[in-house]
Amino acid sequence: MWQELRNELRGKGLEIVTVALDTDAKAARSIIEAVAPSHPSLIDQHHLFGTLFGIVNVPSGIWIDEEGTIVRPPEPAFPRPSVIRDTPISDALPQRVQDMLVEAKKIQTEPEKYLAALRDWVERGSESRYALSPDEVIERSRPRPAEHAEAAAHFELGEYLHSSGQPEAATRHWREAHRLQPDNWTYKRQAWSLADPAQGPTDLYESDWLSDVQKIGAEHYYPPLQM
Repeated sequence: MWQELRNELRGKGLEIVTVALDTDAKAARSIIEAVAPSHPSLIDQHHLFGTLFGIVNVPSGIWIDEEGTIVRPPEPAFPRPSVIRDTPISDALPQRVQDMLVEAKKIQTEPEKYLAALRDWVERGSESRYALSPDEVIERSRPRPAEHAEAAAHFELGEYLHSSGQPEAATRHWREAHRLQPDNWTYKRQAWSLADPAQGPTDLYESDWLSDVQKIGAEHYYPPLQM
């Protein structure tokens, strides 16, 4: 989906760079190779991109101008409506999968609004009303209190331990990262998926994707776009 947008707008000066936040580099690489995009596609095993830019859920988009200045901080970025919304739910599926699809259909995305703003920025550059000033970027950026910095340290240490063949020790640090920054879905989804590819309940964590989404309400999974 990003490839189509890149094909449309690259001639007008837009380049798209996708970054997969995934400790399992092999899994991420297999998806990239299957899609074979022509735009740069990176893998961030350590989630440093999320830490540096304040990303707590995916997909998130950041706009950076020709001077290397951020003109929009991370926000939900969908170039097209989710196919899940119109996908029928089969009774043949396990009940938990059906329940996950029910919640996923409730998740609010705004691809039309996002694409309209992006195209306007590509056409008008700094004159676009969607290009924010440095002060506005700072105002909209997520704060980073001490507990979030500590959560990042625990997550990074967990990633190191996991890659070093110490999954039990990694789990302890990932649990702590979840406790310190409970709204960081990238931390939680990474740990859940390594424990269970379906991100279901396990003995390793008190939470799982379905339970947490039901707790907050699927309509709050992504914040509304501020345009």
